[in-house]
Amino acid sequence: MKKVIATLIAGLFATAAFAQTPAAPATPAASVPAKVEAAHTKAVVKADAKEAQTAVKADAKEAKAVVAAKTEVASAKTEAAATKAKAHHAAKKTKAKADAKLASATAAAPAPAPAK
Repeated sequence: MKKVIATLIAGLFATAAFAQTPAAPATPAASVPAKVEAAHTKAVVKADAKEAQTAVKADAKEAKAVVAAKTEVASAKTEAAATKAKAHHAAKKTKAKADAKLASATAAAPAPAPAK
């Protein structure tokens, strides 16, 4: 418990000391020529516009990739459904042939004589 209290007190002293350090002096606006300030503002606006344009392009590319992925998934689901349907149809035909073969074999075979 003593360690916790000591840590809290040390933290208070550290924050108090940090809060009292003088801030860096700001450059007065009057000392900066208007042309330099305008050029700076223009450069900042241009950089922001370029960043926004890059972000929009990246978002569009991501959206396009998502759409392509969804299309591929839908296509795969459709192909899987078609494959399942074909397999079901083939199995149904095979079962029907086997049933027909059994029926013809049963009809062709003579009935066994009853045992005495």
